[in-house]
This record gives sequence, structure tokens and C-alpha cells, in this order.
Amino acid sequence: MSEESSLPLDGEPAAATPQPATETAASQLQRATQLVQALREELGKALIGQQTVIDDVLCALLAGGHVLIEGVPGLGKTLLVRALARCFGGQFARIQFTPDLMPSDVTGHAVYDLASEQFKLRRGPVFTNLLLADEINRAPAKTQAALLEVMQERQVTLEGNALAVPRPFMVLATQNPIDQEGTYPLPEAELDRFMLKLRMDYPAHAEELELVRQVTRSARSDMLEVTALRPLLRERDVPVLQKICAELPIDAQVLDYAVRLVRATRDWPGLVFGAGPRASIALVRCARARALLRGGEFVTPDDLKACAPAVLRHRVRLAPELEIEGQDVDRVLAQLLDQVAAPRS
Repeated sequence: MSEESSLPLDGEPAAATPQPATETAASQLQRATQLVQALREELGKALIGQQTVIDDVLCALLAGGHVLIEGVPGLGKTLLVRALARCFGGQFARIQFTPDLMPSDVTGHAVYDLASEQFKLRRGPVFTNLLLADEINRAPAKTQAALLEVMQERQVTLEGNALAVPRPFMVLATQNPIDQEGTYPLPEAELDRFMLKLRMDYPAHAEELELVRQVTRSARSDMLEVTALRPLLRERDVPVLQKICAELPIDAQVLDYAVRLVRATRDWPGLVFGAGPRASIALVRCARARALLRGGEFVTPDDLKACAPAVLRHRVRLAPELEIEGQDVDRVLAQLLDQVAAPRS
């Protein structure tokens, strides 16, 4: 492995000495797993009681995808993004979406410089590594659409110039599922750009007890500090982990199973419409990341099943009659996962 693609060992600081280029693929995979597990544990110190959400966000990071997080205020959505940025030393930016937010407030704009008598491009907050789009559904569709190009192409077009955003680049958007006043539903084209839609729920009693104990001892009034977290990764290490993840083997039958799961949503009872081919791609990419996170050497059907709800729930629509009955899309997807035959090992 070259010096540019070396990974620090588990527990080492970000400026670790590069390893020899003769490192084998097996040892490279092992070191990547150790590093991801260390990152997982470090994030767990900041975000108490949300281990499932941490795992899913790490999967999206390894797979190079974006995440939409749904949950009531105060559960730690912003804290998770700040902690993740701290652990790999990347750039972090936050946009508070409001009804009066303009597209140029997101992407940037041209400013006339009196000294040079020329227009200069002022880059917006999207030129970062981790972008927190807070309460994304509070901005109108035109402003939400400003994210479409950068989420898909990793570039922003300003005044006819295509400007690349830093690598890695990841959007973590949040929305409140309860407060609907003054909100705008996300269009299907934008929802499809998110690899995962996560639901952040209340922590268990013991976890909330520990959370309250730690926060009330903190200097900050109502949140945990992230300054104590170790920067385990360098910014350039993330693309290396993503490359290792993308090369993880997947059997032809398991790949076929992933496609069958997605295709089943298109004519499944209770779903008005199903997921498109982008969901099949996201499901395989996310399953590879989950396999790496658990230390596996290849993708299993269980990896696909674990990823499927978060990959599919925002790409399908529940029939109105089921919504009236109080059912939710996760229950229908659980039935689908139970009934679509998985390949046997």
C-alpha cells in the first residue's frame, strides 16, 4: 500500500507513520476494520444510546453516501455530526434551513470586487467535508434543489464554473417528523439522493440516565463536549477506507438477492410505488460497508437485510388505506424481507 493510501493503526493519532507498501490485502482489511471499530467506539462516547444510528452513519460514510436523519429535537443529531468531524479531522459546516434561505446561501455566489473591478466567487458552506443541513424541510423546493448537484456530482456550478467540493463529502440532513407547520416536503428526486433515511428514537432508560449524568457534569449547559474525542483518522484516510469497502467481495447470488429485494417493492401489496435502480446500488454499497464494520471478509444476506429498511423506507410510498389503519412503511418492509427468499450458504 502506498504512502498516500496508508491507514493509521487502531488507537494511533492521525499523524501515524505510513506502513510499508508491501502490506497484503488481508492485513489492509484487518487494519481498516480495527480503525472503523475504534471510530465506532469513539463516537459512542459522545452520542449515548444511539448505537444503531452511529453504525448506519458510519456505513454511509464508508459507502460514500448521504444520510437523512429524522427525529424530534434534542436527541443528538447535530452532536453526531460534530463528533464525526472531530474524529477524522475534517471540515464541518452547518446550514440552518429556513423559509427565507436562498440557493446562493447554500452554494455561494459572485461578489463584485471594487479593487479589481471584477466579480469574484464566494464559495458557500457546501465546500466542506461534512455538511449538516439542519431542518432541511423548512426551506422551499428551490433552495433544497441547490443541494441536488453537489450531492450527486460532488461539484457546484457557479457563474458557469464547475467547482469540486473537498473529498470526502457527505451531507447529513435532519428533519423533525412532528412539527409540520412552515415545512416543505422533500421532492422524490432529492430523497433518492440520500443513501439512507434513519430514524433517531429516544434512548432507553439506563442510557438516558447516563446521558443526563454526563451532560450535567459538562461545562456546556445541555450537551456533551466533543473536544475530548480522539482524531483517529486523517482526511485522506476516508477515501482509502471507501476504496477498501468497495472492493469487498459479494457473491453473485447475494447480489441477485439485493436486486430481487428492491424489485419486490415495485409490486408489493400495500406499496403505491417501489424503489428504483438507485436503491439497488445503495443497498449493495451499504451492505459492503456493514460487512466491513462487523469485520467480515465478504457480504452476506444478513448484511443486506440489516441495511434494507434504511435504504428503502424513503424510496417507497405506503398505500393510503394502510396509513389510515395506522401502519407504517417499516412494518411492510419487514414483511417483504421475511417473504423474499434469501440465498442459502
